[in-house]
Amino acid sequence: MSTIKYSVLDLAPVLEGGTPSESLANSRDLAKHVEKLGYTRYWLAEHHNMPGIASSATSIVISDIARATNTIRVGSGGIMLPNHSSLVIAEQFGTLETLYPGRIDLGLGRAPGTDQLTAAALRRTRRTDAEDFPQQVEELRTYFDPSRSEQPLPVRAVPGEGLNIPIWLLGSSGYSAQLAGQLGLPFSFASHFSPDNTLPAIDLYHRSFKPSDVLKEPYVMVGVNIIAGETDEEGQYLASSLYQTFLGMMRNKRGKMLPPIENMDEVWTPIEKQLLQQQLGSSIIGGPETVKEKLEIFLGETGANEIIVNGQIYDHDKRKASYQHVADVMKEINA
Repeated sequence: MSTIKYSVLDLAPVLEGGTPSESLANSRDLAKHVEKLGYTRYWLAEHHNMPGIASSATSIVISDIARATNTIRVGSGGIMLPNHSSLVIAEQFGTLETLYPGRIDLGLGRAPGTDQLTAAALRRTRRTDAEDFPQQVEELRTYFDPSRSEQPLPVRAVPGEGLNIPIWLLGSSGYSAQLAGQLGLPFSFASHFSPDNTLPAIDLYHRSFKPSDVLKEPYVMVGVNIIAGETDEEGQYLASSLYQTFLGMMRNKRGKMLPPIENMDEVWTPIEKQLLQQQLGSSIIGGPETVKEKLEIFLGETGANEIIVNGQIYDHDKRKASYQHVADVMKEINA
């Protein structure tokens, strides 16, 4: 078995009682921590109109994280491309790659990363036609590599043009899986909130894959929630913050990340519990031995080349410890 890489997905959670400034400071500290632990990349997610997420200006946060670290790759997981012009993203990531050469990843998604009203405020239109996404991706790639166009480009991305910035397609369904395969690009699947679609999407990606100048063989990274405590009981306790976050979204009550609680049954209804456990069904929660056992099964089922770990934990020190446990487990698995 080839070595399986492991990376970090950070939503820069804003804690109840905390501020976005503290959240971004925590992200810098976590990035420095996981860089020492051997993580491959540190990605930040674009979300909007969410009081509990501080990474809405994703490109700016990427720059801050890259400046605070030395070797770890830093990027987007992802940039929601329909929210932006392809030229703006080419310029932003061209600038990032110019500032931090050889360390920037550009992960692209086609969802709004928010509600429809906020999407309209971002885009100045309510039009959210996903069918435009392939054209946007091609336009973006052409700004980086004008030779893809048969005609000279009337508009050029500076910085950006001529730079080799890895582009990934992200998805929670088969749409981006198939497109990534057809384009011969690496694919990252959001199993951390869409577990039921994981295996079908990965299979579709493999079946659709066509070798390209970027990749000769398929490359799959899978997002997974992992919350590792010192014991199974602590892991389940820490995970209650993640459950409360998703419960708030289910109830259309977005807020900051809440501290953990002892008994979720006092908070959710039986139906909400069932729905959330289904949505978060691929989550790996527990002590180190449980995490190792479940992660080995997960890797075997998905055949992932890489995992990207979302560790939504309220206590920052416990969050750092969880990523330490995951790194230790991955080193054992790769041994």
